[in-house]
Amino acid sequence: MSSRDKLSARIRDLGPWFHNLRIEGVQTAPDHPLGDYPRFKWQGFRHVIPGDLTGKTVLDIGCNAGFYAIEMARRGAEVTAIDADPHYLAQARFAADAAEVDIDLRQMDVYQVGQLGRRFDLVIFMGVLYHLRHPLLALDLLYRHVVGDMMLFQCMQRGSMDLPEVAEDYPFEEWEIFNDHAWPRLNFIEHRYAGDPTNWFIPNRAGMEAMLRSAGFVISEQPEPEVYLCRRGEDPGHTLP
Repeated sequence: MSSRDKLSARIRDLGPWFHNLRIEGVQTAPDHPLGDYPRFKWQGFRHVIPGDLTGKTVLDIGCNAGFYAIEMARRGAEVTAIDADPHYLAQARFAADAAEVDIDLRQMDVYQVGQLGRRFDLVIFMGVLYHLRHPLLALDLLYRHVVGDMMLFQCMQRGSMDLPEVAEDYPFEEWEIFNDHAWPRLNFIEHRYAGDPTNWFIPNRAGMEAMLRSAGFVISEQPEPEVYLCRRGEDPGHTLP
């Protein structure tokens, strides 16, 4: 068996893959239903991340097979990557070794980030929020414990993409505002969406941006739909452990 055949066999053994990586010329998920994912998404917002991250620390939450973690390590960052699924961590470890980059991989979920005991210059939180039972708690914990400067964030959105003018307060008797199609919403999925039982909450655009602000983040850039580069704003004063 040739070395390429051995590599292909190892990639198959580690499957299924959600990230289509290129490892020594072999694609891990060439038939991905979303296409060349997440590489084609990365092309739309990679410019908002400095090309040289030497001396910077990065935390990738929900790293999956490590596409973003590897990209950050290639830019010179000191990278920590976490995921709750050991299957994805095994893929990420294999991919990082093949790319010859050093990544600190740990099995933990977003609610445990306080255990890391440090803040990072950049936190990557891509494609995770809608899989969480407690999404606003997760954002609060990121603000409180690990985001030191910036956060690259993405969340699936459905519903209106409009941004309504929202008042600071409304009287108890106000009902009609909640019928506004653009009112900030976090839609709860009781059963499945796209066949996935872990798609719990899907916000509209106004709802997602309101949640980020409520957790203390300031949106600096929106390089493409659903993707935000946020900075750490003033402490919102929430009481958290």
